[in-house]
Amino acid sequence: MNLQQLEYIVALDEYRHFVTAAEKCFVTQPTLTMQLKRLEDEIGIQLFDRTRKPLIPTGEGEAFIARARRILRDLNDLENFLVEEKKSIEGVFRIGVIPTLAPYVLPLFLDRFSRENPKTYLKIEELKSESIIKALHNDHLDLGIMATPAGEKDLKETLLFNEPFLFYGSYNHPFLKEERVDPDKLDRSSLLLLAEGHCFRDQALNICNEKGDEFVSMNFHYESGSVETLKRLVQSGLCYTLVPQLSVSDFESKNVKRFISPEPVREVSLVSHISFNKTALIDSIKAIIQEELPGDISTPHEVKKIKWR
Repeated sequence: MNLQQLEYIVALDEYRHFVTAAEKCFVTQPTLTMQLKRLEDEIGIQLFDRTRKPLIPTGEGEAFIARARRILRDLNDLENFLVEEKKSIEGVFRIGVIPTLAPYVLPLFLDRFSRENPKTYLKIEELKSESIIKALHNDHLDLGIMATPAGEKDLKETLLFNEPFLFYGSYNHPFLKEERVDPDKLDRSSLLLLAEGHCFRDQALNICNEKGDEFVSMNFHYESGSVETLKRLVQSGLCYTLVPQLSVSDFESKNVKRFISPEPVREVSLVSHISFNKTALIDSIKAIIQEELPGDISTPHEVKKIKWR
């Protein structure tokens, strides 16, 4: 027994004619007749008296058809409920954001989203990428805002934007005198990095060539969890670092340079488990972030997406 067969017998009951019922179900009359016979053989009762014209249900058939109608009506109600569920964004939702995005992306959408959706409560936590992925799989988070691709088959990624990496140097660094920086000239031995576990660290290392060992030219070892800390160290005259474009304010323009084409970028996405059905929530956050992005955050014509995994 299947739902299609139930739809056929309800159509037969409504139109009391094989050809008309078949046309309304968009199948051939032999197909409908065969499916009716299969259903009757399976359940062991005759549903329609074929000797009567117009066709009429048997006594047992009437009871069965009434139940079939209720099943199809309940299924339709369930489908409508799911449609409304997808449209609704009321309730509590849990979002994880990686630390190198949280200070710059959250201010883009939180205030406006809260004003436009007063019945929606967002529980937001800063987490590293691997922790977000694990929490999405374990149903401890509904959404993640992170660098992608994550490469997880059970996670769905909704692209928000591509954010360029920028060279960030002290005021007298020779690279700041160039029009654009060639990543092949970067030496890891002078590169200040975030602590291990941050996907941004892995991306920064993937941009630089493998010339030079980390920290060799520095007589200290410091691992930061903050892009802002790295920038302050560079401003004090220490080495250089790489930063996401959203982290750079206007007064820091003297410290930054873009890279030559194709420019290295990180892909930033909203990530959810494939079972998460609140598409309206994803669409709302995506729309606000994209509308509120600074005008200078635009994808270069030629980019090189830097992976972290």
